[in-house]
Amino acid sequence: MKKFLNTLCQSLKMALKSIAGNKMRAFLTMLGIIIGVFSLVVLVSLVNGATSTVTDTISSLGNDMLTVSVSDDKGKPLSLSDLDEWSDEDGIGYITASSESSMTAKYGSTAASVTVYGTTPSYYDIQGLNLLLGRFIKTADVNSHTYVCIINETAATELVGYTDCLGAEISLEGTKYTVVGVLEDNDDSLTSMFGSGSMVAYIPYTSLMRLSTSVSFDITSFYVSGENTMEEAEAVITSLLIERFEDDEDAFEVLSTSVMEDAMSSVTSILTILLGGIAAISLVVGGIGIMNIMLVTVTERTREIGIRKAIGATRGEILRQFLIEAIVLCMMGCVIGIFLSWATLQVVSTVVSSLSMTFSLEPNVVLISVVFCFLIGLVFGLYPANKAAKMQPIDALHYGG
Repeated sequence: MKKFLNTLCQSLKMALKSIAGNKMRAFLTMLGIIIGVFSLVVLVSLVNGATSTVTDTISSLGNDMLTVSVSDDKGKPLSLSDLDEWSDEDGIGYITASSESSMTAKYGSTAASVTVYGTTPSYYDIQGLNLLLGRFIKTADVNSHTYVCIINETAATELVGYTDCLGAEISLEGTKYTVVGVLEDNDDSLTSMFGSGSMVAYIPYTSLMRLSTSVSFDITSFYVSGENTMEEAEAVITSLLIERFEDDEDAFEVLSTSVMEDAMSSVTSILTILLGGIAAISLVVGGIGIMNIMLVTVTERTREIGIRKAIGATRGEILRQFLIEAIVLCMMGCVIGIFLSWATLQVVSTVVSSLSMTFSLEPNVVLISVVFCFLIGLVFGLYPANKAAKMQPIDALHYGG
């Protein structure tokens, strides 16, 4: 064992000496491996980092909400009274209608595009909104079609000019609405996760139906929270919808945030595999380059091989020497590639820090890169090493002479 380790150390020293003797050629040989590792680590880490941000946003919503969309009401459209009746069912916590429309809002001489949500009081609890000032929509507002609105901080500061704007009147499509509440900007809410920094206003659902011609009096979308578990709430609401729409399960769709997370995980896995496969091709090309250079190295050192065999070097020792040199080239390229990947990800993270996105080296990807590079060095270095080991001493000594 000790002899084997000594021989291994000697082969490693010879490999490093050979690489150091041809620095530029060694670097160009490693370039394919460096690019392959860099591509693999950076691309996969970027995809995982971006996906992690979206997944965290979805997870922050919790799994306590169902989104229901009705595509065919079978001539039995849903109304607010229907939702109020269903909210008393066992298993259902809160239920709220919701519709949206993009409108032009004006305050004084300032005008801007605002996303207006028509909804009911339960929306506040289901979405987990937080009031900064004032109140949210009340049942009386919905029943009386009152012209009140609740805006977010962004709308308050950019449209009105200041946050404490309770009582201010803003115009939505020419209709005056009194601000009765200001909500904290919440980038984790469902309505803002894809539009952070946008101006949002909430008005009674019945008011939006009168204000916008694009909003139907029939409810086609609503949210549901569970009283106990979401599985129970989903079963109850699905049963109610099937009964109402003549056992047609295609007439509606019930979507939970957990389904969104599963879908995102599936997309991430597919992208990771595709990008990993593309980067792996680069590594294989780099391996071919290493095999090519090792064949040149074997040819250049033919006389050295002959001398070593003449003084007693075994076939295994020659094989080990050139095989280790190929593996060392691969692993050096791998280390450089991982370092460049780390540096690149640090720069990218700094640039996009304002978007609350972070990118870091994925340990699993780094481990895969190291193992894959080792295998490439082993596989593509085997043929040149075997060619050197099979040389006859007499032929090797006469080579070039």
